[in-house]
Amino acid sequence: MADAKATGAHGEDLAADYLEAKGYRVLDRNYRFMREEIDLVCFLPAERYEDGGELVFVEVKTRRGHGFGRPEEAVDRPKQEAIMRTAEAYLHERRLDGSPCRFDVVAITLGSGLPEIEHFENAFGYFV
Repeated sequence: MADAKATGAHGEDLAADYLEAKGYRVLDRNYRFMREEIDLVCFLPAERYEDGGELVFVEVKTRRGHGFGRPEEAVDRPKQEAIMRTAEAYLHERRLDGSPCRFDVVAITLGSGLPEIEHFENAFGYFV
């Protein structure tokens, strides 16, 4: 269990660094509501200031190989629904109801070389 937890934490660190390099700002990590969690809550500024930006709720899945399938395949419908419920709580708690936001998945495969990172934007659901 500790090894899986360490793998997940390492993946979240890699994902945060990857997203920050793409211009995202990480606002929160491991936001919990009841028994559910969102790995990363980010803000992606719009290219034009007057267009604002959007909140991005990010699920990070990290695997050490593909023996149990690709990491993104673990974000099934029940997991998506849990993330959307948790996002609603986040928006309500921070008085951000109605803010534009989306849901991304960052899939990371660790191997003997460099990690393989795939970013799926608008992976599921959408709030406006």
